[in-house]
Amino acid sequence: MSQALEFASDLACQAGQLLCEFFRQGGGNYHLKDDYSIVTEADLAVDHLVTGKITEQYPSDSILSEELHPRLPGGEVHAVWIIDPLDGTTNFSLGLPVWGVVIARIRERYPDLAVLYFPVMDELYTAQAGGGAYMNGIPIHVQPPMKDKPATFFSCCGHTHKQYDVRVPYKPRILGSAAYNFCAVARGAAVLGFEATPKIWDLAAGWLLVREAGGVVEAYDGASPFPLSSEVDYARRAYPMLSAATAAVVAKGRDMIRPKLSEPRKVD
Repeated sequence: MSQALEFASDLACQAGQLLCEFFRQGGGNYHLKDDYSIVTEADLAVDHLVTGKITEQYPSDSILSEELHPRLPGGEVHAVWIIDPLDGTTNFSLGLPVWGVVIARIRERYPDLAVLYFPVMDELYTAQAGGGAYMNGIPIHVQPPMKDKPATFFSCCGHTHKQYDVRVPYKPRILGSAAYNFCAVARGAAVLGFEATPKIWDLAAGWLLVREAGGVVEAYDGASPFPLSSEVDYARRAYPMLSAATAAVVAKGRDMIRPKLSEPRKVD
């Protein structure tokens, strides 16, 4: 494990413990953002913790985070750390266990390091470019569909069936965390994953984790989030993403997940 990955893993565990303190107290106060997503006291506290530690350890690097730093600075930077301080906020606020802290590092405008920690379930996922994917230090791998393993499922988000006609022949599961959906594909539990509205902090770590687990991640509409660009307003830009063990399954998913056609307006 590299020094940077060890640092990010330790930091994610610290952040996870802070989140657990809020979780045991009922999640803390929360309010709705402009896009109607929830932000809690826990989100902000962890964002402050993680960004502060990264700035202290890597002062020349930039930070892109969901709550405190949603825009990239202009100009060239050595590296960019992308942080989701609390992925699965709705689950967290409802007392459900599928939520965690997500940290990714971007170098040369592509992810080269990923840490995803889900403290209630004690699952720490890590990946580094060219180094494979792991859960709690054990290598993980994607799993193509197999006739003798019918328990695999299709992992998707809550917006999927609202915005798309879905004809995927696998059991659907909505886990409530975009990051955990990527983890489910990477560890071979989900045969196919689809996120309809993920932001860069939802997908950067999972993008690398699935690829290092031997899988395929593709933008549904061809608009890839990478290479990273300072000209993009990431707070407003969503990137529908497909993930699976093979390119064939991703292609099959794209064919079986189609945008719903808007109803024509009636003319008086």
